Amino acid sequence: MGKVIPKLFGIAAAVALGGAGITLIPDADAATASFAKGPAPSNSSIEAVRGPFAIAESTVSRASVSGFGGGDIYAPTDTGAGTFGAVVIAPGFTARKSSMAWLAPRLASQGFVVFNIDTLTTSDQPASRGRQLLAAADFLTQRSSVRARVDPNRVAVVGHSMGGGGTLEAAQSRPALQAAIPLTPWNLSKSFSRVTVPTLVIGAEADTIAPVRSHSRPFFQSLPAAPGKAFLELNGASHFAPNTPNTTIAKFSISWLKLFVDDDTRYRQFVCPGPGTGAAVQEYRATCDQISQ
Repeated sequence: MGKVIPKLFGIAAAVALGGAGITLIPDADAATASFAKGPAPSNSSIEAVRGPFAIAESTVSRASVSGFGGGDIYAPTDTGAGTFGAVVIAPGFTARKSSMAWLAPRLASQGFVVFNIDTLTTSDQPASRGRQLLAAADFLTQRSSVRARVDPNRVAVVGHSMGGGGTLEAAQSRPALQAAIPLTPWNLSKSFSRVTVPTLVIGAEADTIAPVRSHSRPFFQSLPAAPGKAFLELNGASHFAPNTPNTTIAKFSISWLKLFVDDDTRYRQFVCPGPGTGAAVQEYRATCDQISQ
């Protein structure tokens, strides 16, 4: 299972929310199509550095796994909310898991089990990173110490740069994934017309490594409209915007994952019609008519 190093993040959700008179929505794994968890969302809740769930971290050593380079798992400590959807995150070219370490606990605290991985080598190309994302997802859902807490049918992939290109590769290879979020993605392949996984592509206006016009925008345009896709261009941001805390990336990633991994339609309001242009967003487009009502 790898070496486990427990760390607690966030707040004690049950105590804090209970004291505030807020009731968490019970798990609906067997009852309905929705797996909604947590209080009703607001703009401030999806922009918060931490969500309503306290989380713990465990480290999976590289030596204990195959097919990827190990990583850190962040999981809600709440044992009464049923199983959680899973999110696997991959770094970009020459980067390690530390480059995405800010995002993993932020997502987990909103009610996901998140696996922030290292790749086999820092120079692995997108196709390899896609396979590694899937290998990590399989480890998380089948062999990890938190596997009983994870719903294996609700898995998403996220990645930066070549890791973002890898998310597209993974989504194309495994249609059963529930969501994909490529962050300033890079890939020599430009067409992903066979992807049927709801995909949010986040590009950066000032990206000179994976320019929007030759990467993020063509990726988005190649994706089919159904079952839902979106394109967000960060205003004035560089290729490395996903490597430091970024409220815009976090809030729309949370909303996309909640909507498609948890089937929680309370989050639709944030991605459809989505944000207008402004200080943080240069452009936003989505196939709202195809996105869950």
